Amino acid sequence: MLNYRQDKPKKKILCIGASPRKGGNSDAILDSIQKGIARANIESNSILLRNFSISSCIGCERCRKEKECGGVDDDMQKIYPLIIQSSGLVLISPAHNYNVSALMKIFIDRLYRFYNFNNDHPRGWSSQLMDQNRKAVAVAIGEQLNKEDLGFTLNGMVWPLQALGYEVAAKEQIYGKFQRGIVKKDLSLMKYFEELGFKFAKLL
Repeated sequence: MLNYRQDKPKKKILCIGASPRKGGNSDAILDSIQKGIARANIESNSILLRNFSISSCIGCERCRKEKECGGVDDDMQKIYPLIIQSSGLVLISPAHNYNVSALMKIFIDRLYRFYNFNNDHPRGWSSQLMDQNRKAVAVAIGEQLNKEDLGFTLNGMVWPLQALGYEVAAKEQIYGKFQRGIVKKDLSLMKYFEELGFKFAKLL
């Protein structure tokens, strides 16, 4: 198993899509970002969370001692090594009820295993992923027409990423998109995210 204390992240990017809808707008944007990454000749992996069986964090706290998630044996165990290996991370989620999708929330909660805590009250903490030049992109998308209606969706990804030690290189919110795959008709938007993927890859 990879050890975060011994294995430094490589110039690789892990892309995480959190839409439960196959072939939807989140998938299309993720595809465009990956096209840009490929143009930069940087390796990337794409994970659509709906295709994985990931359970909620059960609060067992075993990870505080073991430094890995020993309480739940599910597909998240396949994703942890990819996170550790990759210096880049892309998160994209549709807005569900003013927040990230349930799939993204479960994923983020399971990143709790990367925190270190001391015994003070309230407990001080640090991240096992800090100081490793990790960078991230966060994208929120919804049918809503303004920032307020997307609620906490973007910050629901950005704040945990920053707490884990990632520099968030880009924060994007897309409005007024609902019908499945309608973003594909917006060629300028698709090109924008392809360029974003390219520029992000060049930052690593």
